Amino acid sequence: MNGKFFDLKKEKQDRMINAALKVFAQKGYRHASTDDIVKEAVISKGLLFHYFGSKLGLYTFIYDYSVRYMVLELKSAVSANETNLFEILKQIEFAKIQAVKGYPYMQQFLNRSVGEDVSEALVAVEEMRSMLTETYDSLWAKIDFTKLPAGVDGNKLCKMIDFTVQGLMTERFRDASFQPDMLYSEICEYIDMLEKLVR
Repeated sequence: MNGKFFDLKKEKQDRMINAALKVFAQKGYRHASTDDIVKEAVISKGLLFHYFGSKLGLYTFIYDYSVRYMVLELKSAVSANETNLFEILKQIEFAKIQAVKGYPYMQQFLNRSVGEDVSEALVAVEEMRSMLTETYDSLWAKIDFTKLPAGVDGNKLCKMIDFTVQGLMTERFRDASFQPDMLYSEICEYIDMLEKLVR
């Protein structure tokens, strides 16, 4: 992590982080430009390069920051004793919503980074990608899939919810109606409906 960057006022830090998250989430590493990021952040290009050195340096920092932030939210939101698939899904989505309250494009950025195809970007974040994967794996390992009816695949249910949530978030940003708490309520409605269908 970049120590000098954290000497800046929090408002300026968040402005720069949110600008980078937004541009990388919308355009991916290959097509994101530092010009777009500095314009969004309302800072000089010199300042951006002073703290991060390059586009790759910024991307690596933003990814590292996002993973650490998300892992903290997940660990605080998901109950250590919970084993119910649907409750764990709600708690995971609650953690994501808490993160996007301060950093609206964080989850979209993390989603987009999964499909990143620029090798230098992939290599730069490989270690942190493993950290996020391991955190999710530890959450999935707690789920008691034996409580589901015979023939119901818990992993596929999780994918259905994940695709639904990604679609809802994309739709809310597209029509400028994104409100974290309202989105969380909507997500819970989908999870509850799915739970009723598989009982």
